[in-house]
Amino acid sequence: MHQSGHPSLPLLVLGQGRDLATERGVECPGALPAASEPGLVERARVAKAALGDKVFILGHHYQRDEVIEFADVTGDSFKLAKEAAARPDAPFIVFCGVHFMAESADILTAGHQQVVLPDLAAGCSMADMAAISQVEDAWDDLVEMGIADLVIPVTYMNSSAAIKAFTGRHGGTVCTSGNAKAALKWAFDQRGGLQGQAKVLFLPDQHLGRNTAVRELGLSLQDCVVFDPHQPAGGLSAAQVRDARVILWRGHCSVHGRFSLEAIEAARATIPGVKVIVHPECQYDVVQAADEVGSTEKIIATIAAAPDATSWAVGTELNLVRRLATMFPRQKIAFLEKKVCYCSTMNRIDLPHLVWTLESLVLGRIVNQISVDPDVAKWARVALDQMLALPGETAKD
Repeated sequence: MHQSGHPSLPLLVLGQGRDLATERGVECPGALPAASEPGLVERARVAKAALGDKVFILGHHYQRDEVIEFADVTGDSFKLAKEAAARPDAPFIVFCGVHFMAESADILTAGHQQVVLPDLAAGCSMADMAAISQVEDAWDDLVEMGIADLVIPVTYMNSSAAIKAFTGRHGGTVCTSGNAKAALKWAFDQRGGLQGQAKVLFLPDQHLGRNTAVRELGLSLQDCVVFDPHQPAGGLSAAQVRDARVILWRGHCSVHGRFSLEAIEAARATIPGVKVIVHPECQYDVVQAADEVGSTEKIIATIAAAPDATSWAVGTELNLVRRLATMFPRQKIAFLEKKVCYCSTMNRIDLPHLVWTLESLVLGRIVNQISVDPDVAKWARVALDQMLALPGETAKD
Protein backbone atom coordinates (compact mmCIF):
# COMPACT_ATOMS: atom_id res chain seq x y z
CA MET A 1 0.00 0.00 0.00
CA HIS A 2 3.07 2.27 0.05
CA GLN A 3 3.06 4.94 -2.64
CA SER A 4 6.31 6.23 -4.03
CA GLY A 5 7.14 9.60 -2.48
CA HIS A 6 4.44 9.31 0.16
CA PRO A 7 4.30 7.76 3.61
CA SER A 8 2.33 4.53 3.80
CA LEU A 9 -1.30 4.90 4.81
CA PRO A 10 -2.55 3.35 8.07
CA LEU A 11 -4.89 0.79 6.53
CA LEU A 12 -5.76 -2.68 7.74
CA VAL A 13 -6.24 -5.61 5.40
CA LEU A 14 -9.75 -7.00 5.84
CA GLY A 15 -9.72 -9.84 8.33
CA GLN A 16 -6.16 -9.20 9.51
CA GLY A 17 -6.37 -7.37 12.80
CA ARG A 18 -8.07 -4.33 14.19
CA ASP A 19 -6.73 -0.93 15.17
CA LEU A 20 -9.30 1.57 16.34
CA ALA A 21 -6.77 4.39 16.05
CA THR A 22 -6.70 3.97 12.28
CA GLU A 23 -10.04 2.30 11.55
CA ARG A 24 -11.88 5.40 12.71
CA GLY A 25 -15.61 4.86 12.80
CA VAL A 26 -15.55 1.20 13.82
CA GLU A 27 -16.74 1.99 17.33
CA CYS A 28 -18.83 4.86 18.60
CA PRO A 29 -17.33 7.12 21.26
CA GLY A 30 -20.31 9.47 21.08
CA ALA A 31 -18.93 11.91 18.50
CA LEU A 32 -17.81 11.90 14.90
CA PRO A 33 -14.27 10.63 14.25
CA ALA A 34 -11.59 13.28 13.97
CA ALA A 35 -10.75 14.61 10.52
CA SER A 36 -7.80 13.15 8.67
CA GLU A 37 -4.48 14.94 8.47
CA PRO A 38 -4.50 17.93 6.06
CA GLY A 39 -1.76 16.42 3.90
CA LEU A 40 -4.15 13.72 2.74
CA VAL A 41 -6.48 16.34 1.29
CA GLU A 42 -3.79 17.50 -1.11
CA ARG A 43 -2.89 13.92 -2.03
CA ALA A 44 -6.52 13.21 -2.83
CA ARG A 45 -6.72 16.33 -5.01
CA VAL A 46 -3.55 15.43 -6.90
CA ALA A 47 -4.63 11.83 -7.50
CA LYS A 48 -8.11 12.79 -8.62
CA ALA A 49 -6.71 15.41 -11.00
CA ALA A 50 -4.28 12.87 -12.45
CA LEU A 51 -7.11 10.44 -13.14
CA GLY A 52 -9.33 13.11 -14.67
CA ASP A 53 -12.40 11.79 -16.47
CA LYS A 54 -11.28 8.19 -15.98
CA VAL A 55 -12.71 8.17 -12.44
CA PHE A 56 -16.18 9.03 -11.19
CA ILE A 57 -16.56 9.28 -7.41
CA LEU A 58 -19.90 8.66 -5.73
CA GLY A 59 -20.55 9.90 -2.19
CA HIS A 60 -23.47 8.67 -0.10
CA HIS A 61 -25.22 11.24 2.10
CA TYR A 62 -24.02 9.43 5.23
CA GLN A 63 -20.34 9.82 4.39
CA ARG A 64 -18.17 12.15 6.39
CA ASP A 65 -17.47 15.63 4.98
CA GLU A 66 -13.83 14.91 4.15
CA VAL A 67 -15.01 12.23 1.71
CA ILE A 68 -18.00 14.15 0.33
CA GLU A 69 -15.59 16.94 -0.62
CA PHE A 70 -14.19 14.71 -3.39
CA ALA A 71 -17.46 13.23 -4.62
CA ASP A 72 -18.56 14.09 -8.15
CA VAL A 73 -22.15 13.46 -7.10
CA THR A 74 -23.86 12.85 -3.77
CA GLY A 75 -27.11 11.10 -3.00
CA ASP A 76 -28.77 7.93 -1.79
CA SER A 77 -27.76 4.45 -2.89
CA PHE A 78 -29.94 3.86 -5.95
CA LYS A 79 -29.58 7.42 -7.19
CA LEU A 80 -25.80 7.00 -7.06
CA ALA A 81 -25.88 3.67 -8.88
CA LYS A 82 -27.98 5.26 -11.63
CA GLU A 83 -25.58 8.21 -11.81
CA ALA A 84 -22.72 5.76 -12.32
CA ALA A 85 -24.62 3.98 -15.09
CA ALA A 86 -25.13 7.35 -16.77
CA ARG A 87 -21.34 7.87 -16.98
CA PRO A 88 -20.25 5.08 -19.38
CA ASP A 89 -17.12 7.02 -20.37
CA ALA A 90 -15.67 6.66 -16.86
CA PRO A 91 -13.89 3.30 -16.62
CA PHE A 92 -13.51 3.53 -12.83
CA ILE A 93 -16.39 4.08 -10.43
CA VAL A 94 -15.28 4.72 -6.85
CA PHE A 95 -18.28 4.18 -4.59
CA CYS A 96 -17.95 5.88 -1.21
CA GLY A 97 -20.75 3.99 0.46
CA VAL A 98 -21.23 0.40 1.60
CA HIS A 99 -20.96 -2.99 -0.07
CA PHE A 100 -24.53 -3.50 -1.28
CA MET A 101 -24.45 -0.08 -2.94
CA ALA A 102 -21.30 -0.93 -4.86
CA GLU A 103 -22.91 -4.21 -5.94
CA SER A 104 -25.89 -2.32 -7.35
CA ALA A 105 -23.56 0.00 -9.22
CA ASP A 106 -21.73 -2.99 -10.71
CA ILE A 107 -25.06 -4.50 -11.82
CA LEU A 108 -26.26 -1.29 -13.47
CA THR A 109 -23.02 -0.08 -15.09
CA ALA A 110 -21.53 -1.25 -18.38
CA GLY A 111 -19.25 -4.27 -18.62
CA HIS A 112 -16.12 -2.18 -19.26
CA GLN A 113 -16.62 -0.17 -16.07
CA GLN A 114 -15.04 -1.31 -12.83
CA VAL A 115 -16.57 -0.47 -9.47
CA VAL A 116 -14.28 0.04 -6.49
CA LEU A 117 -15.17 0.16 -2.79
CA PRO A 118 -12.38 1.92 -0.85
CA ASP A 119 -12.77 -0.40 2.16
CA LEU A 120 -14.19 -3.90 1.77
CA ALA A 121 -15.19 -3.86 5.43
CA ALA A 122 -17.75 -1.12 4.72
CA GLY A 123 -20.82 -3.28 4.98
CA CYS A 124 -24.39 -2.79 6.16
CA SER A 125 -25.66 -4.50 9.29
CA MET A 126 -29.22 -4.49 7.93
CA ALA A 127 -28.22 -6.15 4.66
CA ASP A 128 -26.21 -8.72 6.61
CA MET A 129 -29.33 -9.69 8.58
CA ALA A 130 -30.70 -11.49 5.51
CA ALA A 131 -28.26 -14.12 4.24
CA ILE A 132 -29.26 -15.80 1.00
CA SER A 133 -29.22 -19.27 2.61
CA GLN A 134 -31.63 -18.05 5.30
CA VAL A 135 -33.99 -16.50 2.75
CA GLU A 136 -34.01 -19.63 0.61
CA ASP A 137 -34.78 -21.73 3.70
CA ALA A 138 -37.59 -19.33 4.59
CA TRP A 139 -39.08 -19.73 1.10
CA ASP A 140 -38.96 -23.50 1.55
CA ASP A 141 -40.93 -23.01 4.78
CA LEU A 142 -43.55 -21.02 2.90
CA VAL A 143 -43.76 -23.76 0.29
CA GLU A 144 -44.28 -26.38 3.01
CA MET A 145 -47.03 -24.21 4.52
CA GLY A 146 -48.76 -24.21 1.14
CA ILE A 147 -48.78 -20.43 0.71
CA ALA A 148 -45.72 -19.65 -1.43
CA ASP A 149 -47.92 -19.27 -4.53
CA LEU A 150 -49.62 -16.30 -2.83
CA VAL A 151 -46.37 -14.58 -1.85
CA ILE A 152 -44.48 -11.90 -3.77
CA PRO A 153 -41.07 -10.92 -2.36
CA VAL A 154 -40.14 -7.26 -2.08
CA THR A 155 -36.61 -6.42 -1.02
CA TYR A 156 -35.37 -3.07 0.14
CA MET A 157 -32.45 -1.59 -1.78
CA ASN A 158 -30.40 -2.16 1.38
CA SER A 159 -29.85 -5.83 0.59
CA SER A 160 -27.19 -7.96 -1.03
CA ALA A 161 -27.12 -8.69 -4.74
CA ALA A 162 -27.96 -12.31 -3.90
CA ILE A 163 -31.18 -11.24 -2.15
CA LYS A 164 -32.10 -8.99 -5.07
CA ALA A 165 -31.51 -11.94 -7.41
CA PHE A 166 -33.71 -14.18 -5.23
CA THR A 167 -36.41 -11.52 -5.49
CA GLY A 168 -36.06 -11.36 -9.26
CA ARG A 169 -36.25 -15.15 -9.64
CA HIS A 170 -39.47 -15.23 -7.63
CA GLY A 171 -41.23 -12.47 -9.53
CA GLY A 172 -40.72 -9.69 -7.02
CA THR A 173 -39.27 -6.19 -7.00
CA VAL A 174 -36.73 -4.01 -5.26
CA CYS A 175 -37.89 -0.86 -3.49
CA THR A 176 -36.42 2.23 -1.90
CA SER A 177 -37.85 4.04 1.10
CA GLY A 178 -39.19 6.60 -1.36
CA ASN A 179 -41.22 4.14 -3.45
CA ALA A 180 -41.98 1.36 -0.93
CA LYS A 181 -45.71 2.13 -1.08
CA ALA A 182 -45.80 1.72 -4.86
CA ALA A 183 -43.74 -1.48 -4.62
CA LEU A 184 -46.00 -3.09 -2.01
CA LYS A 185 -49.14 -2.10 -3.90
CA TRP A 186 -47.71 -3.56 -7.09
CA ALA A 187 -46.81 -6.78 -5.26
CA PHE A 188 -50.30 -7.20 -3.83
CA ASP A 189 -51.77 -6.58 -7.27
CA GLN A 190 -49.85 -9.59 -8.63
CA ARG A 191 -51.95 -11.90 -6.44
CA GLY A 192 -55.41 -10.38 -6.33
CA GLY A 193 -54.77 -7.04 -4.64
CA LEU A 194 -55.26 -5.76 -1.11
CA GLN A 195 -58.73 -7.26 -0.90
CA GLY A 196 -57.58 -10.74 -1.90
CA GLN A 197 -55.27 -13.35 -0.40
CA ALA A 198 -52.03 -11.82 -1.65
CA LYS A 199 -49.05 -11.73 0.69
CA VAL A 200 -45.74 -9.88 0.63
CA LEU A 201 -42.45 -11.17 1.99
CA PHE A 202 -40.63 -7.94 2.86
CA LEU A 203 -36.83 -8.04 3.19
CA PRO A 204 -34.74 -7.19 5.16
CA ASP A 205 -36.02 -4.18 7.18
CA GLN A 206 -39.08 -4.96 9.25
CA HIS A 207 -39.64 -1.32 10.20
CA LEU A 208 -39.85 0.05 6.65
CA GLY A 209 -42.14 -2.83 5.72
CA ARG A 210 -44.43 -2.34 8.70
CA ASN A 211 -44.55 1.45 8.40
CA THR A 212 -45.39 1.22 4.70
CA ALA A 213 -48.02 -1.50 5.02
CA VAL A 214 -49.84 0.08 7.95
CA ARG A 215 -49.33 3.81 7.45
CA GLU A 216 -49.37 3.92 3.65
CA LEU A 217 -51.59 1.03 2.57
CA GLY A 218 -54.05 0.95 5.46
CA LEU A 219 -53.32 -2.55 6.70
CA SER A 220 -53.29 -3.24 10.44
CA LEU A 221 -50.46 -4.20 12.74
CA GLN A 222 -52.19 -7.55 13.11
CA ASP A 223 -51.83 -8.09 9.36
CA CYS A 224 -48.05 -8.18 9.83
CA VAL A 225 -45.96 -11.01 11.26
CA VAL A 226 -42.20 -11.10 11.82
CA PHE A 227 -40.21 -14.01 10.41
CA ASP A 228 -37.16 -14.74 12.58
CA PRO A 229 -34.59 -16.66 10.50
CA HIS A 230 -32.95 -17.97 13.66
CA GLN A 231 -36.05 -19.94 14.67
CA PRO A 232 -37.65 -22.98 13.00
CA ALA A 233 -40.21 -21.78 10.43
CA GLY A 234 -39.40 -18.24 11.49
CA GLY A 235 -40.99 -18.83 14.87
CA LEU A 236 -44.41 -18.76 13.21
CA SER A 237 -47.19 -21.29 12.87
CA ALA A 238 -48.74 -22.07 9.51
CA ALA A 239 -51.95 -20.44 10.73
CA GLN A 240 -50.15 -17.21 11.64
CA VAL A 241 -48.58 -17.02 8.21
CA ARG A 242 -51.84 -17.87 6.43
CA ASP A 243 -53.62 -15.07 8.31
CA ALA A 244 -50.88 -12.49 7.64
CA ARG A 245 -50.76 -10.14 4.68
CA VAL A 246 -47.15 -9.01 5.18
CA ILE A 247 -44.36 -11.31 6.32
CA LEU A 248 -41.65 -9.04 7.70
CA TRP A 249 -38.07 -10.25 7.85
CA ARG A 250 -36.52 -9.73 11.27
CA GLY A 251 -33.98 -7.11 10.24
CA HIS A 252 -33.41 -3.45 11.03
CA CYS A 253 -31.01 -0.54 10.63
CA SER A 254 -28.62 -0.38 13.56
CA VAL A 255 -28.77 3.42 13.50
CA HIS A 256 -32.40 4.21 12.68
CA GLY A 257 -33.71 1.41 14.85
CA ARG A 258 -32.34 3.12 17.95
CA PHE A 259 -34.29 6.36 17.71
CA SER A 260 -36.85 6.35 20.51
CA LEU A 261 -40.18 7.80 21.52
CA GLU A 262 -38.47 9.21 24.61
CA ALA A 263 -36.09 11.17 22.38
CA ILE A 264 -39.05 12.76 20.57
CA GLU A 265 -40.67 13.68 23.88
CA ALA A 266 -37.39 15.17 25.12
CA ALA A 267 -36.96 17.21 21.93
CA ARG A 268 -40.46 18.63 22.22
CA ALA A 269 -39.90 19.45 25.88
CA THR A 270 -36.64 21.30 25.28
CA ILE A 271 -36.92 22.87 21.80
CA PRO A 272 -39.85 25.32 21.46
CA GLY A 273 -41.94 24.71 18.35
CA VAL A 274 -39.74 21.87 17.13
CA LYS A 275 -40.78 19.70 14.21
CA VAL A 276 -39.59 16.10 14.30
CA ILE A 277 -38.66 14.45 11.01
CA VAL A 278 -37.51 10.83 10.84
CA HIS A 279 -36.58 8.16 8.33
CA PRO A 280 -39.10 5.30 7.77
CA GLU A 281 -36.46 2.79 8.90
CA CYS A 282 -37.31 3.98 12.44
CA GLN A 283 -39.59 1.94 14.69
CA TYR A 284 -43.34 2.22 14.21
CA ASP A 285 -44.08 4.19 17.39
CA VAL A 286 -41.31 6.68 16.54
CA VAL A 287 -42.65 7.20 13.02
CA GLN A 288 -46.19 7.58 14.39
CA ALA A 289 -45.05 10.28 16.81
CA ALA A 290 -43.03 12.28 14.27
CA ASP A 291 -44.34 15.31 12.40
CA GLU A 292 -42.76 14.28 9.12
CA VAL A 293 -41.47 10.98 7.76
CA GLY A 294 -39.40 10.47 4.67
CA SER A 295 -36.40 9.13 2.81
CA THR A 296 -33.05 10.84 3.11
CA GLU A 297 -33.75 12.87 -0.02
CA LYS A 298 -37.18 13.86 1.32
CA ILE A 299 -35.68 14.95 4.64
CA ILE A 300 -33.26 17.21 2.80
CA ALA A 301 -35.98 18.62 0.54
CA THR A 302 -38.40 19.19 3.43
CA ILE A 303 -35.89 21.16 5.48
CA ALA A 304 -34.76 23.09 2.40
CA ALA A 305 -38.36 24.19 1.74
CA ALA A 306 -39.16 25.15 5.33
CA PRO A 307 -39.43 28.80 6.43
CA ASP A 308 -36.38 30.39 8.03
CA ALA A 309 -35.91 29.82 11.76
CA THR A 310 -37.89 26.56 11.75
CA SER A 311 -36.65 24.19 14.44
CA TRP A 312 -36.06 20.56 13.42
CA ALA A 313 -35.12 17.45 15.36
CA VAL A 314 -33.86 15.04 12.71
CA GLY A 315 -33.88 11.26 13.10
CA THR A 316 -31.36 9.97 10.60
CA GLU A 317 -27.60 9.40 10.34
CA LEU A 318 -25.41 11.88 12.24
CA ASN A 319 -23.10 12.87 9.38
CA LEU A 320 -26.08 14.01 7.33
CA VAL A 321 -27.69 15.86 10.24
CA ARG A 322 -24.46 17.76 10.87
CA ARG A 323 -24.25 18.58 7.17
CA LEU A 324 -27.86 19.80 7.11
CA ALA A 325 -27.05 22.26 9.88
CA THR A 326 -24.27 23.65 7.70
CA MET A 327 -26.34 23.64 4.51
CA PHE A 328 -29.29 25.45 6.09
CA PRO A 329 -27.87 27.84 8.70
CA ARG A 330 -31.15 29.77 8.90
CA GLN A 331 -32.87 26.69 10.26
CA LYS A 332 -32.39 25.34 13.77
CA ILE A 333 -31.37 21.73 13.31
CA ALA A 334 -30.73 19.25 16.11
CA PHE A 335 -29.90 15.54 16.17
CA LEU A 336 -32.90 13.70 17.56
CA GLU A 337 -31.27 11.04 19.72
CA LYS A 338 -28.18 11.84 21.78
CA LYS A 339 -27.46 8.15 22.34
CA VAL A 340 -27.35 7.28 18.64
CA CYS A 341 -24.14 7.61 16.65
CA TYR A 342 -23.05 7.80 13.05
CA CYS A 343 -23.19 4.67 10.89
CA SER A 344 -19.98 2.91 11.91
CA THR A 345 -19.68 0.78 8.78
CA MET A 346 -20.34 3.71 6.45
CA ASN A 347 -17.64 5.65 8.30
CA ARG A 348 -15.05 3.03 7.39
CA ILE A 349 -14.78 4.91 4.11
CA ASP A 350 -12.44 7.67 5.21
CA LEU A 351 -9.85 9.85 3.51
CA PRO A 352 -6.94 7.41 4.00
CA HIS A 353 -8.89 4.68 2.19
CA LEU A 354 -10.00 7.06 -0.56
CA VAL A 355 -6.44 8.34 -1.09
CA TRP A 356 -5.11 4.77 -1.22
CA THR A 357 -7.76 3.85 -3.78
CA LEU A 358 -7.11 6.84 -6.02
CA GLU A 359 -3.33 6.63 -5.83
CA SER A 360 -3.51 2.92 -6.64
CA LEU A 361 -5.58 3.71 -9.75
CA VAL A 362 -3.02 6.33 -10.78
CA LEU A 363 -0.36 3.60 -10.63
CA GLY A 364 -2.54 1.24 -12.68
CA ARG A 365 -3.62 -0.97 -9.79
CA ILE A 366 -7.32 -1.65 -9.26
CA VAL A 367 -7.98 -2.38 -5.59
CA ASN A 368 -11.14 -3.67 -3.92
CA GLN A 369 -13.07 -4.19 -7.15
CA ILE A 370 -16.68 -5.24 -6.60
CA SER A 371 -17.78 -7.78 -9.19
CA VAL A 372 -21.18 -9.50 -8.99
CA ASP A 373 -21.55 -13.04 -10.35
CA PRO A 374 -23.16 -12.81 -13.82
CA ASP A 375 -26.13 -15.04 -13.00
CA VAL A 376 -26.77 -13.17 -9.75
CA ALA A 377 -26.46 -9.89 -11.61
CA LYS A 378 -28.94 -11.03 -14.28
CA TRP A 379 -31.70 -11.85 -11.81
CA ALA A 380 -30.96 -8.87 -9.59
CA ARG A 381 -31.29 -6.69 -12.67
CA VAL A 382 -34.73 -8.23 -13.29
CA ALA A 383 -35.87 -7.08 -9.84
CA LEU A 384 -34.26 -3.66 -10.27
CA ASP A 385 -35.87 -3.21 -13.69
CA GLN A 386 -39.23 -4.07 -12.16
CA MET A 387 -38.68 -1.29 -9.65
CA LEU A 388 -37.89 1.11 -12.48
CA ALA A 389 -41.22 0.17 -14.04
CA LEU A 390 -43.17 1.11 -10.89
CA PRO A 391 -45.28 4.26 -11.07
CA GLY A 392 -43.95 7.41 -9.43
CA GLU A 393 -40.52 8.22 -8.04
CA THR A 394 -37.98 5.39 -8.20
CA ALA A 395 -34.61 7.04 -7.71
CA LYS A 396 -34.65 7.94 -4.04
CA ASP A 397 -34.17 5.81 -0.94
